[in-house]
Amino acid sequence: MSQEEKTAYSPEELKEFEEIIMKKLTVAKEELSSLKQSLSKKNDSGTDFTASTSKLLEDGADTLERESLSQLAGRQQKFIINLENALVRIKNGTYGVCVDTGKLISKDRLRAVPHTMHSIEAKLAKK
Repeated sequence: MSQEEKTAYSPEELKEFEEIIMKKLTVAKEELSSLKQSLSKKNDSGTDFTASTSKLLEDGADTLERESLSQLAGRQQKFIINLENALVRIKNGTYGVCVDTGKLISKDRLRAVPHTMHSIEAKLAKK
């Protein structure tokens, strides 16, 4: 049976994808935790309250770095939610089916982007 004829992945195939997602989820949560720790350390201004021009420049750089870390943390949180949603789709039997075309998403695409809900064809059609 070719991939075009299949309407869902087998339990064995789903198990493979679940393992990929769980590994990515573990790494993503560790990275988010690290980002949050970095952000909380940035709140600590330390004991160095010298008033100088260089202090103003440092404050500006610190603000920019905090903003960047916050954006990274936000993206990481969204990635984690998408991975968790993919696990839900595995449980309810809709994982790997393109929400636009109703066809199976290729295994190669799912291995690369395990949380995707769109086939390459559907993704390219949206551009």
